[in-house]
Amino acid sequence: MSTWSALAIALAGAGAGIINTIVGSGTLLTFPTLLFFGVNPLVANVSNTVGLVAGGATGSWGYRHELTGQAPTLRRLMPLSFVGAVAGAALLLVLPPAAFKAIVPVLILLGIVLVVLGPRIQGMVRPGRDETQPRWHGPLMGLGVLVAGMYGGYFGAAQGVLLMGIFSVLSSEPLQRLNGYKNVLALIVNFVAAVVFILFARNHIDWLVAALIAGGSFVGGIIGARVGRRIPPNLLRAIIVVIGVVAIVKLVWFP
Repeated sequence: MSTWSALAIALAGAGAGIINTIVGSGTLLTFPTLLFFGVNPLVANVSNTVGLVAGGATGSWGYRHELTGQAPTLRRLMPLSFVGAVAGAALLLVLPPAAFKAIVPVLILLGIVLVVLGPRIQGMVRPGRDETQPRWHGPLMGLGVLVAGMYGGYFGAAQGVLLMGIFSVLSSEPLQRLNGYKNVLALIVNFVAAVVFILFARNHIDWLVAALIAGGSFVGGIIGARVGRRIPPNLLRAIIVVIGVVAIVKLVWFP
């Protein structure tokens, strides 16, 4: 690997760390970059997953202030993401790729719709500002996090869009706090997938590629947290929609 290609991969990792922290779908930047430099697609997918864990860690840490006092919620949701990720990773090992990828664009589109219409749907379901959250929101959110974990463990790209869509409808918390939830849960899912790959697909990991992406995404996660925490809610929703649409176009027309 040349110095320039190594630098480009590290920069792509940094960009992915920023995008993942703010929205999600950083894989749509790193994966094509690796293919451009001749990395085998399977090796690129596995190595990329392992490398991006570092960015998820720094991005989650960067949102620690938004998550102050939210330990009970995270303790409830984190095991669901873990179980979902294990199930999704297991499906990756036993199912043909076309079996699940066929519905990936549909799930991303659903996430986009929920992000856009989330406040309006909440207003219809809970019209009184002083009323407490309906009881069924908690179990339904847990189910959504479980399904998102399965999706992330199997595929990964745009997992953040799906999570933010679920949270936008079922939680009345500020959008930046929900983004903090998203970062922590996505980190768990990516970590589980990385461990599965290390245990069962170690021969498909290019450790130099993984290290370059890890170094870049580590820095990108820090930058993404600093930038993302300052983005107004409406602009953040717009960014999520744009990234989601790009993901759908990429998956449907440029697989």
